[in-house]
Amino acid sequence: MAPTPYSISAEPVLTCEPVLACEPVLASDSVLVSDPVLECDPVPPQNLSFVLEKGGAVKFEDRPVPEIEDPHDVIVNVRYTGICGSDVHYCTHGCIGKYVVDKPMVLGHESAGVVHAVGSAVKSLKVGDQVAMEPGVPCRRCRRCLEGNYNLCPDMAFAATPPYDGTLAKFYRMPEDFCYKLPSNVSMQEGAMLEPTAVVVHFCRLAKVSPGHKVVVFGVGPVGLLTCKVARYVFGATTVVGVDVNEKRLAVAKEHGATHVYLGKSGVTPQESAEQIIAECGLGDGADIVIDASGAEPCIQTAVYVARNGGTFTQGGMGKTDIMFPIGIMCGKELHVTGSFRYSAGDYQLALDMVASGRLNVKDLISKTVPFEEAKEAFENVKRGNGIKWLIEGPK
Repeated sequence: MAPTPYSISAEPVLTCEPVLACEPVLASDSVLVSDPVLECDPVPPQNLSFVLEKGGAVKFEDRPVPEIEDPHDVIVNVRYTGICGSDVHYCTHGCIGKYVVDKPMVLGHESAGVVHAVGSAVKSLKVGDQVAMEPGVPCRRCRRCLEGNYNLCPDMAFAATPPYDGTLAKFYRMPEDFCYKLPSNVSMQEGAMLEPTAVVVHFCRLAKVSPGHKVVVFGVGPVGLLTCKVARYVFGATTVVGVDVNEKRLAVAKEHGATHVYLGKSGVTPQESAEQIIAECGLGDGADIVIDASGAEPCIQTAVYVARNGGTFTQGGMGKTDIMFPIGIMCGKELHVTGSFRYSAGDYQLALDMVASGRLNVKDLISKTVPFEEAKEAFENVKRGNGIKWLIEGPK
């Protein structure tokens, strides 16, 4: 990630873990020989990283170890990183919307690790602390940032979003206030899960999910499953319906907060699908809130029909730029329509608080944790839809 745009008030002084050096071999007369041979194993990679190349190939590459550049900087030794759908999308398509991979880029942004070094002005963290890493750093000065909507900052530097490198590396530099110290009862694996959880917290806060609400979630991949859990167990929704075309995912949704599930059918219109969802899931006059986590056009269309008059439609899934949208139905129902993008002020902290308090279990969504050298295979498994959430351990 590029250095954060705050000013440097003093020459940074860092505290870090000690680095061991190898002793050179001395000649018999105790004079240092030219081109000394070091009495140790070959120098290991200093900052091994998992890199996506412009053409779509992935490779392991040793990158420079980031240094303290601002007194508020923290260097994190990354220990766990989750694989996100956006990482896979960059691998398979080379872009997401306007963000195009035109040079090698380190992947990953769902991470947690151990503080390795701190700048001289860092007060809340020390070397050895375990932290979750919020991967997007805004400018802090624009109107959107000052409003608290820093996710909409035009100068956002977000990990693994071109042109910024991601967190699938041994070391990563962060500003202090975007590192969240993990309490003793929250593991670093759970810390890595806070990023997608914060996305879902943002969904639910924008949609104003409240106790007693009937909520329908379209798309029950990792984010959709988290949406079911958070809407029901944290925000108090009474009815949570998971909708998908994958029967296996729907079976999993029943274990993660969905009170009802609906298997999407081919050959029916969005209106017909909506009528079936409402009837089969006991939604009465429709859902109070519909959240689309799929980005799929048929789901978005059906969601508008599922919502009750005066209900709320929140779009969270990122799909095609242009789709056919039933705007007449939306207007006739006076739906409250909002998009949702990443997360903003308070979302990450709330995600951490939910996990730390025991109100939200995210560990049961982790399908497998693999060593760093198996990152390629892990990505292939995610591409094939195996499991829910895969984590990659940091380099040793």
